[in-house]
Amino acid sequence: MLFRSSVSEADIIARTDTPRTRATLAGDLRRLGVQPGDTLIVHASLSSLGWVAGGAAAVVQALQDAVGPQGSLVVPTFTLNLTDPAGWGRTKVPEAWWPVIRAALPAFNPAVTPSRGMGRVAETLRTWPGARRSDHPHSSFAAWGRHAEHVTADHPLAFSLGEGSPLARVYDLNGRVLLLGTDVNTSLHLAEVRAGHRPTVPFSGPVLAGGERRWVTFDEADYHEQAFPPVKAAFEATGAVTVGQVGSATAKLMSQRALVDFATRWWRDGMTEA
Repeated sequence: MLFRSSVSEADIIARTDTPRTRATLAGDLRRLGVQPGDTLIVHASLSSLGWVAGGAAAVVQALQDAVGPQGSLVVPTFTLNLTDPAGWGRTKVPEAWWPVIRAALPAFNPAVTPSRGMGRVAETLRTWPGARRSDHPHSSFAAWGRHAEHVTADHPLAFSLGEGSPLARVYDLNGRVLLLGTDVNTSLHLAEVRAGHRPTVPFSGPVLAGGERRWVTFDEADYHEQAFPPVKAAFEATGAVTVGQVGSATAKLMSQRALVDFATRWWRDGMTEA
């Protein structure tokens, strides 16, 4: 799950009719249906919103304004660069480098390890005062607000997007998914685990244990985002997704529980190949 943008700031300015601000974005979010007290798992493409006065920080503030002090915001802060280089796909390195990388990769530290490829909004929320981050070397989430501690606590090492994960905690809280200018939807990984249709694969990487760096290996589902488009389309066809505009972006708001339950049934019933 990566957010990539090659759009320059000049391009964004040229295609924006008026500056987006904290206040205008918060108003758009409320019109979309975001409510005070919501727990939202957010996926956002900053460039899709148009030119924002204040950038990613203003977007985070607008989200905070929309959910209010009783609400919560959750974002993925993954660090898949801290895995065994033998399994790297998009960033292949020479095999001769692998032993050096395995020996030198720093252990994941939730306080200082930056996310990779998650976008500027997620990375800004990760470092926000009062935010919490789960302690998983590859699949961490950051959260702000009322339920931040609950959502991020005790993230299991194995099957990191399944039961006990921040995704499952958002499900238990009956939270919602907010997509801002992107179709990335990490919550479908929880459905993959619950449907039980993906094989188990070993994952490994460096962690801190008792103050010491250790290389650990654990079981993980072989997640497969290429299987998502049909189930996304089928779910939207039910009318369960609210679509609107936030800034320049097409935004989508939906119940995470409804999405996960729908996708779990979809895959268990064999309605699409994974």
